[in-house]
Amino acid sequence: MNYLSIIVSVFLLIFSNQQIGATDPVKKELLGPHDGSEVYMYTLTNKSGNVLKLTNFGARIVGVEVPDKDGKTDNVVLGSYDLESILRGSFGGATVGRFANRIANGKFTLDGVEYNLPINNRPNTLHGGAKGWYAKVWNAELINKKNKPGVRFTYMSPDMEEGFPGTINMEVLFTWTNKNEVIIEYTATTDKKSVINITNHAYFNLHGAGSGNIFDHEMTLKASAYTPLNATQIPTGEIRPVKGTPFDFTTPQTFGSRIGDTYEGSVFSGYDHNYVLDNKEKVDAVVYDPVSGRVLEMITDQPAMQLYTGNGLMYKNPPETGGRQFRPRSGFCLESQHYPDSPNQHAFPSTVISPGEKFKSTTIYRFSVKK
Repeated sequence: MNYLSIIVSVFLLIFSNQQIGATDPVKKELLGPHDGSEVYMYTLTNKSGNVLKLTNFGARIVGVEVPDKDGKTDNVVLGSYDLESILRGSFGGATVGRFANRIANGKFTLDGVEYNLPINNRPNTLHGGAKGWYAKVWNAELINKKNKPGVRFTYMSPDMEEGFPGTINMEVLFTWTNKNEVIIEYTATTDKKSVINITNHAYFNLHGAGSGNIFDHEMTLKASAYTPLNATQIPTGEIRPVKGTPFDFTTPQTFGSRIGDTYEGSVFSGYDHNYVLDNKEKVDAVVYDPVSGRVLEMITDQPAMQLYTGNGLMYKNPPETGGRQFRPRSGFCLESQHYPDSPNQHAFPSTVISPGEKFKSTTIYRFSVKK
């Protein structure tokens, strides 16, 4: 009987360990090599069985699998689950830096020194340059907590990378909660005075990734003003009220309701614009899909948000994720950040970071269902 008890105890211990592994809230999968480093997929599962998928290539979101009003689960982020497609994904889902959005003519002056940056969005620098943080393989640490699984990504950006001064030590912590919240916490330090502007560039489609356009998505945005642009998509410096313009989402409006209208003498072709957030209420933006019933809320401590309706989006998913096509207007971005071209526009909130300072910011994407 003693021997039998020992055998049974060992069996139960092995079975118990297998069960723990099977319900592990964070799983790590090797996707393959890139640029001398290994690229991994991280799958975070909450108590409801809903999933957040991340990769250390670009510290990016590649999937958020949540249910609709009928309980059907789908991925609502335009992303891919295989290495080849992820590497082709440009900004999609990535942590964007060292400076998100555009810097006019690829240059800025700091303390009397002019810095010249790569031009990758003529005539400007976009999202940190041709080899910004979205194109780097980050280090990763798994946070294996049952109620708040997460992944901490870190990257050291060397002095003068893509023309920016200072060595930046960057940390991005993604947490996936039981309330279907993606919590993104950014922390950065520098050894030399520099500029920094960080965002996440996930494309969302609440119908499900690759399931048509987002014209019928309805947004409410707590932003009373926006920054008008010149012909090269650089802010003019004006802070203009949204009232009476196609940019007014202070009351619920669909993304497609004003695309095609005439505004300021030309046809309004879509959104790629910076909004000045009111920062007076807890939730800054709410997007609702009346077809699926899915709701996305964005909460941030940043002063602005770039709304992009995927005007130029065009790429394909591999067969592993359904082979759905991502066409123009098939996804939208809510990019919490500082204003574009801030280093050249001194009336805008400062993006300067100095030694001894710590840049910290949090953005939350919360998913729910409205029946």
